[in-house]
Amino acid sequence: MSLGKVLLVDDEERIRRLLKLYLEKEGYEVDEAEAGDIALEMALSGDYDLALLDVMLPGIDGIEVARMIRDSDKKDLPIIMITAKGEEQDRVNGFLTGADDYVVKPFSPREVMLRISSLMSRVKKSTETEYSADSVDYGVLKMFPKSRLLLANEVPVSLTPKEFELLYYLIKSPEKVFSREELLEAVWGYDYYGDLRTIDTHVKRLREKLAVESEIAARMIVTVWGKGYRFSPHEMSRKV
Repeated sequence: MSLGKVLLVDDEERIRRLLKLYLEKEGYEVDEAEAGDIALEMALSGDYDLALLDVMLPGIDGIEVARMIRDSDKKDLPIIMITAKGEEQDRVNGFLTGADDYVVKPFSPREVMLRISSLMSRVKKSTETEYSADSVDYGVLKMFPKSRLLLANEVPVSLTPKEFELLYYLIKSPEKVFSREELLEAVWGYDYYGDLRTIDTHVKRLREKLAVESEIAARMIVTVWGKGYRFSPHEMSRKV
């Protein structure tokens, strides 16, 4: 029985061949692409459980492919970016487009398998989550967790799965300060391999999306310097 279907995108045949070998050994079905435009077409027309996406691709690069996936009806597709060693900006850009995790070249295939397994487990857990509230209403900001709908000034705001989960985790405990470590563990899972900047990047993206429709809603996510973040609906005048 297949563990899922993976879209493997890398312009190096050697890397694709190696990862495909490990993926199939673990029980995944694998489709390959070596260029960004081909990968995008496959992602939008296919039915995949995860995409393993290199940043440096001929044609459309991996960052743009991820961005276009997130803007499509396939926006919930879990994405792991493959970046070059030392290319921190690639990782930041990947998270800004909604990537769920990343691996850095050179990597061990076992590490990649662990990250894939971890992400697939988190996605499965997320889809099975029973939200305690049907709706949360803070005036300009309304959240309907069970239907995964967010409204700012009555206008729907499109969020990636991780953005939605992060905001919900903050909203369900208003005024409580959460450290970045606590948010990583709660939203990404205790076995997440990323760094704390993942949280900062996702918070920045959340604020930007909310601010398009409501600056007030964006200011509800408050930075607590030296601590972390809190959702503060009663301090809407605070600067972020």
